[in-house]
Amino acid sequence: MSGVTVHRLGRVEYADGLDLQRRFQEARRANRVGDTLMLLHHPPVLTLGRGAKRANVLASEARLAELGVEVHETDRGGDVTYHGPGQIVGYPLLHLPPGQQDVRKYVRKIEEVMIRTCAHFGIAAHREEKWPGVWTGGRKIAALGVHLSRWYTRHGFALNVAPDLGHFELIVPCGIREAGVTSMARELRRDIAVAEVEPVVAEKFSEVFELPMLQPEQPPLEVVSVVVRQGPKTLTLLRTPQDGGFWQVVTGTLEKGESPEAAALREAREETGLTIERLRPLNYEYSFTLHGARLVHERAYAAEGTGEVTLTEHRAYEWLDRDAALARMPFPGLREAVRRSYA
Repeated sequence: MSGVTVHRLGRVEYADGLDLQRRFQEARRANRVGDTLMLLHHPPVLTLGRGAKRANVLASEARLAELGVEVHETDRGGDVTYHGPGQIVGYPLLHLPPGQQDVRKYVRKIEEVMIRTCAHFGIAAHREEKWPGVWTGGRKIAALGVHLSRWYTRHGFALNVAPDLGHFELIVPCGIREAGVTSMARELRRDIAVAEVEPVVAEKFSEVFELPMLQPEQPPLEVVSVVVRQGPKTLTLLRTPQDGGFWQVVTGTLEKGESPEAAALREAREETGLTIERLRPLNYEYSFTLHGARLVHERAYAAEGTGEVTLTEHRAYEWLDRDAALARMPFPGLREAVRRSYA
């Protein structure tokens, strides 16, 4: 049955989001997956489209670093925009069939999804002919930026549910100086959660694109990471060549019926041979892709380890200070876990 499979992924690091889109588009081209809609949020990040002007980033590099806001160049259309918590980012990864292979019509459909979503909550939103995106009361509530290659789609939209609107002051949003930015929370004058809005976005997307909404056939693979510390030092582990040959912290997969905490303790003990004490959650969960289009959901922990390391799965290990450990981590999620373990 044709339709659109909707994944609600929670937090996705921006670099992981680019990789996720690439992998799923490749899988879509090879017919290993069908049309997909990814709903997620990114940590604070400024993204520059193909037409972006650096002058539209108003904050200095030092100010952005102080706020923990990353900057990424992308191949989507448009100027500079902001993504962050409290915003729903949607990545439609579709193949537009004959009869729908029109960029303008595709963009209009995405705008219509946002307009209908806002209407569901009592917000009158509309298009502005001179500007892209979706607007209400003279302010932008949703931004769009897409990329199409042979009618396979990437990138998408960002709907402001309840983000930190102050972060939009770091930029000239979408290069438009004449108008401001708003959110659903501001327009409704009440608290509203992303979890309340995401199902409506999925429903309206299904309606507008006339694609039945499908549930994922396979849930994300549940994994854990554990930053094992001895005082100021972090344990880093070198994987074998057949497992990628990169450095990492402790990682592992949940066994059937196992809680994330139990998996974290078990993996830390098995992979290091250390006595593991004071396991603590880092309040960090995120999603990414592995092995093609396999979705993974990871929870991060930290722990103190005592004793001598005994390797069972890795080629080598080193105890490193914070900055050296961060430099060694190959993926943004592992770097964020290391950072949080020192907070």
